[in-house]
Amino acid sequence: MARIMSYTFERLTKKYRKPVIDIFNYYIENSFAAHPEAAMEYGCFDIFMEMAKGYPSLVAKAETGDVVGFAFLHPYHPASTFNRTAEITYFILPEHTGKGLGKIILDRFIEEARKLGVDNLLVNISSHNRKSLTFHRNYGFNECGRFRKVGRKFGKSFDVVWMQKRI
Repeated sequence: MARIMSYTFERLTKKYRKPVIDIFNYYIENSFAAHPEAAMEYGCFDIFMEMAKGYPSLVAKAETGDVVGFAFLHPYHPASTFNRTAEITYFILPEHTGKGLGKIILDRFIEEARKLGVDNLLVNISSHNRKSLTFHRNYGFNECGRFRKVGRKFGKSFDVVWMQKRI
């Protein structure tokens, strides 16, 4: 019988710069999950930190102590009229997907978002990222918009799919 791995969570801080950008770069180089075409430098971490300022953010660590994922909420739009809406960004190493970690993070962020007065969560996903689209549909997100063929990566055009969950 397979043993279920447990995870711990810590606040996303500068000490996690390298593993977070390494995870992000894995998805840049190997999938449509991260939109850029070329690996990001470690300075990109500062952009993530600025985006998440005032919102929950975390790293997920495996039992080994290795960082296996990261997540943060950030404003959908800078105008105060949109304060009730936040976007979630998260990336989990492939060997740790399908184990409930994404749901744990999502549940945790829903609780934290409500404390901030957020009642709408948004995600934007490449149309070629079927696993993420399915995950979010299974957890109550509905497609609310689609920008057709706005991106091109690995020689293939892709749509950006926006999904929303009222919380």
